[in-house]
Amino acid sequence: MIRYIIVDDETVAHRIIQGYAEKVPWLQLQGQAYDGLEAMNLLKSQPVDLIFLDINMPLLTGFELLGTLAHPPKVIITSAYQEHALKGYEFDVVDYLLKPFSFERFLKAVNKVELATARPTAGVETPTQESIYVKVERRWEQIALNSIYYIEGHGNYAKIFREEGLCLTSLNLASMEDVLPSHDFLRIHKSFIVARRKVTSIGTKVEIMGNYLPIGETYRKQVLEEIKSNK
Repeated sequence: MIRYIIVDDETVAHRIIQGYAEKVPWLQLQGQAYDGLEAMNLLKSQPVDLIFLDINMPLLTGFELLGTLAHPPKVIITSAYQEHALKGYEFDVVDYLLKPFSFERFLKAVNKVELATARPTAGVETPTQESIYVKVERRWEQIALNSIYYIEGHGNYAKIFREEGLCLTSLNLASMEDVLPSHDFLRIHKSFIVARRKVTSIGTKVEIMGNYLPIGETYRKQVLEEIKSNK
């Protein structure tokens, strides 16, 4: 579970973010603040894993708030101003959402947070990411990562081959690569991502469940290094 707060001086922004977050079962609202000082009090009073943070606010801007925090939680900037993006990444933010943003874009950002939270650090055990959400027709479907064999890109769409059968998503392969944990999945071709644990053999092609997938020339060196290091 990822505990989050919303920090924004606009009520409509709170309503949109909270509405999106309610569709994601592993996001839990911890509180809401309408300026930087109110946010500081929230952060002192309870544990927070993620801040949805606006930039232009009274009393303290979003960046000024971050500058006061010795150990800030994960941050997703939500702003109507694109010119703040570069400065945002100086604060090591996870993502920068330009208002107005869609649920699909929101979901891509929070999937990054879940992935970053799941990555192990030295000497510390952390939970692993177990699933992702992908857009299937007009709904968002939860896909268990351990059920995926491989993913094939088709322009703006991707085919997910999994234990339950084929799933067609309107997320493209680049978007899929962004949200899939790299320690479990490997890009082998401009059109293919494979689940490492499902690979049967690797030669001139990658074999998964009797299917032989091509290895792209630009990916061959990385794939071979993965084999040698037994990752």
